[in-house]
Amino acid sequence: MLSDVMEDYLKAIYTLQKESEEPVATSEIAEYLGVTPPTVTSMVEKLADRGLLHREKYKGVELTEEGETVALEVLRHHRLLESYLTEHLDYSWSEVHDEADRLEHHISEEFERRVAEVLGNPTVDPHGDPIPDADLTPIEEDDTTRLSEHDVGQTVVVARVSDRDEEELRYLSDAGITPGTELEITDVAPFGMVTVAIDADEQSLPESVARSIRVRAVAEEVA
Repeated sequence: MLSDVMEDYLKAIYTLQKESEEPVATSEIAEYLGVTPPTVTSMVEKLADRGLLHREKYKGVELTEEGETVALEVLRHHRLLESYLTEHLDYSWSEVHDEADRLEHHISEEFERRVAEVLGNPTVDPHGDPIPDADLTPIEEDDTTRLSEHDVGQTVVVARVSDRDEEELRYLSDAGITPGTELEITDVAPFGMVTVAIDADEQSLPESVARSIRVRAVAEEVA
């Protein structure tokens, strides 16, 4: 049986792999989890010994098929819990991440099934992140890009936002930037600020925030 910490590592590695599509360095894992590199090295050795990840010196680590399945199960629990907390217990989307982190390791498969059923088997959580299906099928790549990668004059629709920073989520919520919101990029400053128009209002976002927002381009109508 895996410990909660082991599951947290597998989930973190899965998330980082998805972002870069490359092996994940121990320094990245350490920064993501807020632990020291030696602590990561020790845990990576344990997970490798269990056949849950591959590691290659100087290149990083990648999940095995078994490791990915575990990560997908934890993510399914996490994102279903976030959805349930917002829809049925009146949590705001900025509050649910830490709560789901605490609960995700301790729910049964029957509880998971019932939560999914009550929610109508959603495919995305409140932040727009895909919820793995009950069979834990690997999540396919999507067509989203970071808001920070777009140029002035482009119009995009928010697909999902990172759920890890509570303060950032409150800011985005107050600004009306949530999944499904259409944004027009009106300015990109040399020092990284990205200004977007939402209806008649404008909001300037630090590059770090713009990088955490995944969007889809709005196709221009052909005359």
